[in-house]
Amino acid sequence: MDRRALLGLAAVATASAAAATPAAASSGGGGGGTQASYLGLPTVTGNVRRPGGALGVMTVEVGVDTPDAALRARVAQSAPRLRAAYAQVVQQQAGMLLPGAAPDVERLVAALQGATNTVMGRAGARLLIGTVMVV
Repeated sequence: MDRRALLGLAAVATASAAAATPAAASSGGGGGGTQASYLGLPTVTGNVRRPGGALGVMTVEVGVDTPDAALRARVAQSAPRLRAAYAQVVQQQAGMLLPGAAPDVERLVAALQGATNTVMGRAGARLLIGTVMVV
């Protein structure tokens, strides 16, 4: 599978959906004509040690909110790089987690936001966390 072709297709689909949104909003309806600025990403996991030495899994649900249209297109194109950076951060944070301890969500969010800014090359894309779970 050619990733470049898939990313190009995703960008075209996003652009066509964005072009259709204002037309649908102006034709009546209730809510505002805001464009969807949220991009949900697949769940990110990392391995942890559980009490007794067994292996466990730390699961983090992430998404990116980008109000700027130009940066939003870049976020959609950079989704694989973002997932790789998030996987690395979650694995590092899971490796530092003591057996039986709860994850430090504030430190995790700060590290994930830093990874977002690094991948995107500038600030403007805000990381959103859904659930952080250790099983």
